[in-house]
Amino acid sequence: MSEFLELLPPAQALESFLQHCNFVPQTESVPLQDAVGRIVFEPIVAPFELPSFPRSTVDGFAVRASDTHGASETLPAYLNLIGEIPMGGTADFELTAGNCAIIHTGGMVPAGANAVVMVEYTQEARPGEIEILRAVSVGTNVLQPGEDVSSGDEVIPAGTLLRPAEVGGLAALGRTHVTVAQRPKVGIISSGDEVIEPGNELSPGQVFDVNSYSLHSLITQAGGQPISYGILADDADTFKRTAEQAKNECDLVLFTAGSSVSVRDLTATTIDNLGQPGVIVHGVSVRPGKPTILAVADGIPVIGLPGNPVSALVIARIFVTATLQKMMGLTTSRPRAAIPAKLTLNLPSQAGREDWIGVKLISTTDGYMAEPVFGKSNLIFTLANADGLMKIPAAANGIPAGELVQVELI
Repeated sequence: MSEFLELLPPAQALESFLQHCNFVPQTESVPLQDAVGRIVFEPIVAPFELPSFPRSTVDGFAVRASDTHGASETLPAYLNLIGEIPMGGTADFELTAGNCAIIHTGGMVPAGANAVVMVEYTQEARPGEIEILRAVSVGTNVLQPGEDVSSGDEVIPAGTLLRPAEVGGLAALGRTHVTVAQRPKVGIISSGDEVIEPGNELSPGQVFDVNSYSLHSLITQAGGQPISYGILADDADTFKRTAEQAKNECDLVLFTAGSSVSVRDLTATTIDNLGQPGVIVHGVSVRPGKPTILAVADGIPVIGLPGNPVSALVIARIFVTATLQKMMGLTTSRPRAAIPAKLTLNLPSQAGREDWIGVKLISTTDGYMAEPVFGKSNLIFTLANADGLMKIPAAANGIPAGELVQVELI
């Protein structure tokens, strides 16, 4: 089939592709300790307020704030020590005027008390009497009930990627399991007569399979389950048979073709014949990665990636990651980690094409400098030597040296 009849910008290509996909996330319940990095399927509602009782944020003495007014190192207040609040329990007394009680971080503030004086600002005057060397106001060093969340609050919306903070929040609510989207199965099909598995002996003209391994890592990082279908010989029947197997067994199928034009044509034809509606996009106005294929085969998304390792990874970051997020129902997306940096030299670009450039970040007293890492798209260590990627927008003719750019960390 003909290539590159119409090159679409990456964002438009992705939108057109996803419009043809109808993803219904499958769910599973996982233990809380395994939930980080998963996408929560149901909104999480707090069954009770947090904190559920007034808690001290420091070690010190529970007091009535009015008893400390005017206290200082030169003119301390004196309070009677009437007891200690047990951790994990409640006091068996109510604090009255002129008294204080020992309290520890996280302890329950007793009835009658409304503030806590840090132990650093106290000293024992005599047995049973405490000098208060600093005044406190109502609420000082005290977490109030409901200060974190109120009962009935939606604390984690459906479609949120669970980070350690969210997992900790779920634990604070007493959850032991959470319902999340299943990890989509992603079939990886490599091809090219020159490509062999690492571990074998290289003959002249052969190269090791880079893409299967780099894509396996990217898919895992993005929340999918990678499944390798090996390296295909450049044969139409083999392509067809393996593609149909992957389509039947997986939720998303990736092709990473060899470098020859004949193999790219074979990949494109196989993808287009795999099911309806077939190829949606063939060719994207991006460098590296122009010969990208986006297709849907009977409801299964299929992406044909370039064969060059750098191109394959850059395109996978743009299209595969976004597709997986959509498949798992991610709705509360957060920006990718990026660092502003000043470009070290002029970078020309072709207007109408989005360029992604690998850069090294150089720390200076004034921030970071972004130094481009140049190399052809079949040289994987040009990307391995980079700290991140910067984008030259399609509307630009390039970016001058000294310009502030955003570097997406990789």
